[in-house]
Amino acid sequence: MSRSCGQGRARLRAIATALPDTILTNADLAAGHGGWTAEKILAKTGISERRIAAPGETAADLAFTAATRLFQRDGIDAASIDFVLLCTQTPDHPLPSTACLLQHRLGLSRRCGALDVNLGCSGYVYALSLAKGLIEAGMARRVLLLTADTYSRIVHPADLGTRALFGDGAAASLVDAEPDEQAMIGPFVFGTDGSGGGRLIVQAGGMRHGSGSDAMRTATGPSPADLFMDGPAVMAFALAEVPRAVAALLERSGMDLQQIDLFVFHQANALLLEALRRKLDIPPEKFVVHMAHCGNTVSSSIPFALEHALRKNPQPGRAMLVGFGVGFSWAATNIVIH
Repeated sequence: MSRSCGQGRARLRAIATALPDTILTNADLAAGHGGWTAEKILAKTGISERRIAAPGETAADLAFTAATRLFQRDGIDAASIDFVLLCTQTPDHPLPSTACLLQHRLGLSRRCGALDVNLGCSGYVYALSLAKGLIEAGMARRVLLLTADTYSRIVHPADLGTRALFGDGAAASLVDAEPDEQAMIGPFVFGTDGSGGGRLIVQAGGMRHGSGSDAMRTATGPSPADLFMDGPAVMAFALAEVPRAVAALLERSGMDLQQIDLFVFHQANALLLEALRRKLDIPPEKFVVHMAHCGNTVSSSIPFALEHALRKNPQPGRAMLVGFGVGFSWAATNIVIH
């Protein structure tokens, strides 16, 4: 990059989000599924509706909309972006990186770095660590962090248990350098248990099991091209690892739970979030739950929930972000809220 990228402290400065127009309600889901009602789906998931991408609408389209909103709302010059990170598991193509396509589409500088990150529910925290590293190592001053997924493309219509959880959406976060002595993002805790990879997986589409397509789908149930989720195993993993990650982050930060003003966890489902809140003894007023009208938006669920919480109560303080899920993968960090 030709411009000088002097070192500074990384700061999460702004978030903008985007949702598709199409709404899929619990009543829509319950129709044709005997024994299910809209009320039962809400009770099990905490979700009343989710947004679904239109035919031909991709995660990149949603990321573009979120980024454009961020630029316009906050008066951000696209030419000032040094690096674009896109966290997605539903890219436009196996190659090239969708981040490269978005660099061109958003009118970013040709001296801007661009990188895809293939992570799901922990992806926002992981990508935030990459943005912090780029800035505090002096390699960039302004990073556009995009998260976007269209899981509706990989969930079989007959798989009601999974279909009820996931919604499509995207978020754009601006991370830039601040000449401050105080760390405003971090420290970080990471974890991985690849032995659980098969518990939340799309088997087809890579090099091991060949290309996935609609032609592989059957009318009666999921194929290797569709998302498979072992819900009880995922819940057991989260209940075991998330409290450990929180404890490790507090120890690394030299803080206790009472010093955290806001807890923003991956918005998996309401039952799991409430179980984690109770297990960690977090006061309800400090614990963000925001999925009722958008569903589990995978890598975007944390920025969606954080933006909602800050819009509702924009108080300064410190927030703990915890992502966990597909991989199995998890990550946690603290951020300073201004």
